[in-house]
Amino acid sequence: MATQLQNEITFYQDVNVTVTQSRYVTNSKTYAMRNISSVHIFEIVKSKTAPVLMIIMGVLMLFANDIRILGLIVLVVGILILALNKNEFTVRISTNAGEVNSIVSKDRLYVQNIVSALNDAIVFRG
Repeated sequence: MATQLQNEITFYQDVNVTVTQSRYVTNSKTYAMRNISSVHIFEIVKSKTAPVLMIIMGVLMLFANDIRILGLIVLVVGILILALNKNEFTVRISTNAGEVNSIVSKDRLYVQNIVSALNDAIVFRG
């Protein structure tokens, strides 16, 4: 759980993120824990409009003899995009400057672990 190094308690650490009692450090930014008022998981829903339109166009093109191969390609690409287009999750923190998405990942458990550590640090801070 929490480890103590150099008089600072570390609640979470990996290659991209460190959460201590006083700091939240990501690859590109450091936040002071005293400025973070709340934290939660936010889901970024990816649009499915383009791949669905590609699938419809591909199916329609299959009925035309001269562009049947192109229709099959458009259909397959649309299906692949739809299958691979996964929603993302972010650590959304509220600071005195507003809300910020700090870490974005397709792995909900990874984001949940960071959010839990941040919540523990906020509670520890008091």
